[in-house]
Amino acid sequence: MMQDEKQAAAVVEQEDEQEEDFEEVDRLQNVGINMSDIKKLKSAGIHTVKAVWQSTMRILTGIKGMSEAKAQKVKEAANKIQNFGFTTGTSIRDKRKNLRKMSTGAKEFDKLLGGGIESMAITEVFGEFRTGKTQLCHTLSVIGQLPPDMGGGNGKVIFIDTEGTFRPERITDIAERFGVDSTAVLDNITYARAFTHEHQMELLVSAAAKMIEERYSLMIIDSATALFRVDFTGRGQLA
Repeated sequence: MMQDEKQAAAVVEQEDEQEEDFEEVDRLQNVGINMSDIKKLKSAGIHTVKAVWQSTMRILTGIKGMSEAKAQKVKEAANKIQNFGFTTGTSIRDKRKNLRKMSTGAKEFDKLLGGGIESMAITEVFGEFRTGKTQLCHTLSVIGQLPPDMGGGNGKVIFIDTEGTFRPERITDIAERFGVDSTAVLDNITYARAFTHEHQMELLVSAAAKMIEERYSLMIIDSATALFRVDFTGRGQLA
């Protein structure tokens, strides 16, 4: 096998191992859950078997038409497909070997982050006004689509804009820097403008559905807290 074929095979194997955590919730039908109940789960933004495990009984029973007995049955069915019980430290170590590091576009910044933006994780970027946070988000919108050998994530990007700061012309400039077609890059950015914190949460539910249907390497929210600061005045309202 040629070297580039070996690298391609390694990438495919790595993707398969990473996607083991993302079993579609439709698979519950194979273990006794009817399609109408699966649709109820999807309507609440639960699109994977893992998301069932991440939902409390309170959340599940809060779904319209989902009784406590049905919720318990769903939990038991999810356990048959994916068991998130105890495992070994070796298993976790091997799993973490498959994590990717996506470049920020700046080598020194990548070093500070231990190699770049880690996959399967939440990375929070914070700083004072005009320190480059939104510019970094635009750069990652392009890098997220690049192949792994260019430090990219090899997938589409979701961009939820809460402050109206997304600029396609910035994407064009950054795409030209990396020598890729700007129109194709823009087409691979799934963009939405959020106007309230409730709208932002609804968009996250929609994003979960999209990420099951197509391959996405990155989701960006710029910024995650702005609408909550507007809609809630004081910590008392956040309780």
